Amino acid sequence: MTKTQARLDLQRRKRLGMVEAIWGEHKSIDQIAEILKKLQEAQELALVTRIDPEKARAIKELFENAEFHEKARCLTLGKPAKSQKSLGEVIVVTGGTSDLLVAAEAELALRWHGIKTKIVLDVGVSGLHRVLDQLKRLKKAKVLIVCAGMEGALPTVISGLLSQPVIGVPVSVGYGVSAGGKAALAGMLASCAPGLLVVNIDNGYGAAMAAIRILKA
Repeated sequence: MTKTQARLDLQRRKRLGMVEAIWGEHKSIDQIAEILKKLQEAQELALVTRIDPEKARAIKELFENAEFHEKARCLTLGKPAKSQKSLGEVIVVTGGTSDLLVAAEAELALRWHGIKTKIVLDVGVSGLHRVLDQLKRLKKAKVLIVCAGMEGALPTVISGLLSQPVIGVPVSVGYGVSAGGKAALAGMLASCAPGLLVVNIDNGYGAAMAAIRILKA
């Protein structure tokens, strides 16, 4: 067994209101299992991000209360945090259905922390009427997380129409120079919409944690 020297932040939820997520993509099954065991012993919530189905199957054989969320590429252990309805709702918006993996990661991370959340799919700016059709629904959110690839214009459009905090998530989807998400990242960072917040490429989890910070402020 390949041991990990991970030093877990078991006080993070008490200190910040956020669980310590486990990055699964570059860890072995044994390393993930060891961390999960420590979290379980500490009676802490466990969320593994970027985990593939093969690793997830192996982990589920070791932990009977583990659950694999394929759309989000995440694995959870145990039960989510108690619902915090008083904090309000976060809506996760996508430009297209290709952004769903990132959006689902954000949605799951929020739900795992007890935050009410919903995904609104496929309202990209290539059909601006689709955005306008959803404005009434989007106005009900306390915070909006907007995931978009290609040129990444959707967060700018929504920030110009609604007053809530908007967190842009560039997604690594698109042809040519768009591929890798750098065009979307640059577009969001250069946005003319004042106050638009931007996280790293494909970082649905990070966007969810930013939303929680805003809700708890």
